[in-house]
Amino acid sequence: MSRTLQLRLAYNGERFSGWQIQPDQRTVQGVLRDAIQNICGETVIPKGSSRTDAGVHAADQVASFTTSSTYTPDVWRRALNAHLPKDVVVLRSSDVHPSFNPTTEAVTKRYRYRIHDGEVRPVLARPFVWQWNSRLDVSAMQKASTLLIGEHDFSSFENPSSPRASKVRKINDLTIQRHTGGECSSDSEIWIEIEGNGFLYNMVRIIAGTLLMVGTGKRPETWVGDVLADRQRTSAGPTAPAQGLLLLQINLKPQTVVAARNGSSS
Repeated sequence: MSRTLQLRLAYNGERFSGWQIQPDQRTVQGVLRDAIQNICGETVIPKGSSRTDAGVHAADQVASFTTSSTYTPDVWRRALNAHLPKDVVVLRSSDVHPSFNPTTEAVTKRYRYRIHDGEVRPVLARPFVWQWNSRLDVSAMQKASTLLIGEHDFSSFENPSSPRASKVRKINDLTIQRHTGGECSSDSEIWIEIEGNGFLYNMVRIIAGTLLMVGTGKRPETWVGDVLADRQRTSAGPTAPAQGLLLLQINLKPQTVVAARNGSSS
């Protein structure tokens, strides 16, 4: 009899070509598939809640797969971690309902984008931040960001190669603040955290690049509203580099959380 397991994963995306399996590329989905096959001999393609891009990191990716193995969730967690490469780890494992789909069960996703604008380059944090060479105006960025909260057509904030028909998404929360700890100085990083019911291709990175333009003083705070209204990718700022982006948290439907907690877990 088959069963479905839910995994909560973290990974350093620096050496991955994103989540989704691609020919001749190292991907998170690919190494997870290989680890499952090595453990139980089954060839399954695990599903993920978010298709993170190449170079993007995750602190809480949700994945699932179906197996006929009778191993307990904790045995699966330990076995997977023994077979996975060092830049990806299974944090938790649990049994869920056979119909569980991490894509459709995700209610909200929260991302963090890190920008370093201190005088001394961030040698240790380099794989995880976008280094900017001048001080940014966080207050202006905060004021501009309020224009993006709510449900909007985010066409201006999507890579035009995306095939998605609907460009409407809802941002529930968007905060921008200087981080109080870190390398070199206590306020050398700006953290942009954004939570919504879903995101378009490159949407968070384009929002970060657009808000940075306001932070440099090259654009006024009200410009972000104009960008949103234009619904044209060319109206927005640059796409921020992938390494500054972290998938911070995925919140699932309440019944899914209950199902996972009632099952065996690590």
